[in-house]
Amino acid sequence: MQNIDSTAAEPIMTTRVWSIADFCLQHRLDSKEEARLTALFGQFATTSELVHNVTRRSRSR
Repeated sequence: MQNIDSTAAEPIMTTRVWSIADFCLQHRLDSKEEARLTALFGQFATTSELVHNVTRRSRSR
């Protein structure tokens, strides 16, 4: 039997912090959405915050 240190066994996750302007450019978001996200978070936010707060338009034709 072998003991394993739980901190050594778990991978370390890094949290990416985006410039909201860069995130909007890369994800083709309009200026209204960029302004909304900037008002909500300021100039920077994590990937998780941005992905969970983006308002997407429907893709129907």
